[in-house]
Amino acid sequence: MDERSLKQLLGRVKSGRVALDEAVRTLKDLPFADLGFATLDTHRTLRQGFPEVVFGGTKTTAHCVKLVEALASRGQSALVTRVQPEKGAALKKAFPRGTWHEVARLFELPSKRRPRGGGHVVAVCAGTSDLPILEEAAVTAEAFGARVDRVVDVGVAGLHRLLKRRALLQQADCVVAVAGMEGALASVVGGLVAAPVVAVPTSIGYGANLAGLTTLLSMMTACTPNVSVVNIDNGFGAGFYAALVARRR
Repeated sequence: MDERSLKQLLGRVKSGRVALDEAVRTLKDLPFADLGFATLDTHRTLRQGFPEVVFGGTKTTAHCVKLVEALASRGQSALVTRVQPEKGAALKKAFPRGTWHEVARLFELPSKRRPRGGGHVVAVCAGTSDLPILEEAAVTAEAFGARVDRVVDVGVAGLHRLLKRRALLQQADCVVAVAGMEGALASVVGGLVAAPVVAVPTSIGYGANLAGLTTLLSMMTACTPNVSVVNIDNGFGAGFYAALVARRR
């Protein structure tokens, strides 16, 4: 249930169009639903504006299906992250209206009232190897109502590629900058725009990259003060945060 739905229900009770007992039945599973294997936060949209998101990487296919069913039956959008191909195919079969975003490793089943007017996010990545994380961020932000433009393979080894897209970057309400190696892209983007930049270090790199730790530390010590950093390979977290920022600007 979201704020709009709650206001509509209370308005119907006030006007006498909905009986008090019926309203109680509607609200009885708030603020959570006990599914046995999971305690689903059905109140999260009301508190935060977005429904609970399912981390699918270590859950069984059956659990993912039941969680999506539980969200959809309550009129909420469902987003499942880190979905392997077999699990994505099973979710698509169970919910034909949904979308399996293979590169992003996300399954999305939107509600009938998909969020709109969520601002403008530009998601930019240094290399094509970073594309899965960029797509995870971009699809997440889109699922929560943001308009997203993607800028791919514009790392600092060829800075002219990024500078050609400067006008687009400067239009954004929030920028997501995804990079591996030494992570310099985040600082450079931060110096080009007035908007907040969410930096995503990826585990792409050799030896002393330390599976993304070097990138993370580099981004955390960025000179440009408009850069904040999420965890290694956390495209979902970046997209979620960017959508929150963009809709308030």
